[in-house]
Amino acid sequence: MTDCTHRCNDRPGLRVFVVVLAALCFALIAHLGSARADGDPASDVLATQPLFLPQDAGLPLSQQGQLAGLIQAAARSGYEVRVALVASRADLGSVTELWRQPETYARFLGQELALVYRGPLLVVMPNGFGTYGPGAAAARSALVDVRIPQGGGAGLGAAALAAVDRLAAASGHPVPVPPPSATAGRAQSSDPISVIVFVLGGVLIALAWAASLRARPPRFRRRSPAGT
Repeated sequence: MTDCTHRCNDRPGLRVFVVVLAALCFALIAHLGSARADGDPASDVLATQPLFLPQDAGLPLSQQGQLAGLIQAAARSGYEVRVALVASRADLGSVTELWRQPETYARFLGQELALVYRGPLLVVMPNGFGTYGPGAAAARSALVDVRIPQGGGAGLGAAALAAVDRLAAASGHPVPVPPPSATAGRAQSSDPISVIVFVLGGVLIALAWAASLRARPPRFRRRSPAGT
């Protein structure tokens, strides 16, 4: 430790780099902690994007593409809707008491989004749908006979597709459900911060390693033959 301290004191540039590196690490940890502590992850995503699809939803890749494509097609035709799939209690963040209460959660989510979005909102849970926003009563009537198949993510995805299709038609903007595509990417990652932190962490480690090598380059000494 003493040797390291002396090396840092002898090299002001290295000392500054270490301080900046530590500050960046603390900032990343604090940012990640605040994101994890968010009471409602879906509201963060739906504030800027039309689909909240958590990592544990388990939808097949092709179905994710179908759902994202259908929501986009509906918006182009004149019916904008934002959709939250809630596959487990953990997807609710700190409001887990709203698990299996899709109508109550839809109302809560709509109020969370009120400053940035006031259009139709659809919540899909394994036990039913929740709607909020303009035409919510008509939306509930349109979905009254739409069932959610059991069987994990594929069933939840099928229900979401059927619900968006039904709501768009009921609003006077029917659109065809896109065919499944095996090459469709994930419709939405619910945790982009983890990816950002991972990438920045890798960059910081690489910079620290480079600085360490520059501060103390490896020395290769040749041993002189015995007796010389």
